[in-house]
Amino acid sequence: MRLQFCMKNALPFAVMIMLECGDVCAMTLGKAALNIGMNNLVFVVYYNALGTLILLPFFIFHRLSRSQQPPLSFSLLCRFSLLGLLGICLAQICGYTGINYSSPTLASAMGNLLPAFTFLLAIIFRMEKFDLRRPSSQAKSVGTIVAVSGAFVMILYRGPLITTSASNLHHRLLLSQQQSNWVLGGLVLGTACFVTSIWSIAQAATVKEYPDEMTVVFFYCFFGSIQCAIFTLIAERNPTAWTLQPGIEMIAVVFSAIHSTVFRSVALTWCLHKKGPVYVAMFKPTQMVIAVVFGLIFLGDALYLGSVIGGTIIAFGFYTMMWGKAKEEDNVCITLESSTPNTPLLQNNVGQEK
Repeated sequence: MRLQFCMKNALPFAVMIMLECGDVCAMTLGKAALNIGMNNLVFVVYYNALGTLILLPFFIFHRLSRSQQPPLSFSLLCRFSLLGLLGICLAQICGYTGINYSSPTLASAMGNLLPAFTFLLAIIFRMEKFDLRRPSSQAKSVGTIVAVSGAFVMILYRGPLITTSASNLHHRLLLSQQQSNWVLGGLVLGTACFVTSIWSIAQAATVKEYPDEMTVVFFYCFFGSIQCAIFTLIAERNPTAWTLQPGIEMIAVVFSAIHSTVFRSVALTWCLHKKGPVYVAMFKPTQMVIAVVFGLIFLGDALYLGSVIGGTIIAFGFYTMMWGKAKEEDNVCITLESSTPNTPLLQNNVGQEK
């Protein structure tokens, strides 16, 4: 039973690690495109629209290949529209606006707030068990507080420069001339994390009620792309901002469309359905190390002491939460093993032998 339980957890674990690695690549490419002048709102519109077009034939084939489909009601379509508003129009726009002000490294570190926000929201909506008398709940509570504290350290304290890309000193001078607002970027990224946590809770509840991941993902991306395009048309009046240049801009759009909109949306929805929002959010700290390496190598980003201290605090909070979650799942596994049909039979045999 324990081996079967572990094997069941292996696939969601592998999928989440792949998603976090791909997210760092998408953020790094996106930041590179923004550095050469691409508008962050237009970037979000383009890659979500392209991703929705890629999803369309898969969605049509999925609907035609299944003889019985859960009925689509107007209330469900409204819920899909709300998911698009939260997950694309608000979370992704805030995310890339924050990256534009700061860096993918800060975005990855701030992403570690997702487990804390999601854990608190899951308790409020009774999707997560919480009992302060249990060590697992105590660990998750302490980890949440520590993770939030580490995020504030990263936002409010930048600290002295530790290292930067030695081969990109000219790019360093250009970055210093941009005067990017680190604190504002951190606050916008924190807002994106909070909205993403709300989206995770709503997405998990929606898939539980309507267990057809492909349909949920397509309509979520479809409505979100339309809402994001309308918002960008209102906010960005310069027609030249919509010009897509060949090179890094086009590569960033295509990669983000395939990974972030198609693969990530489907895989993340599947993991939310299988494991719940808190489990999904707990993998965010893996982004931090990857983002630091990518930022130093490809973007010439500088590494500051505040990022190291804050990231370490956040990672400690994350692993404290993970310990509490693992302890909770071990208790569930033990309960399952003790409730198998063989257990009473063995106990009866022992009683007869006595």
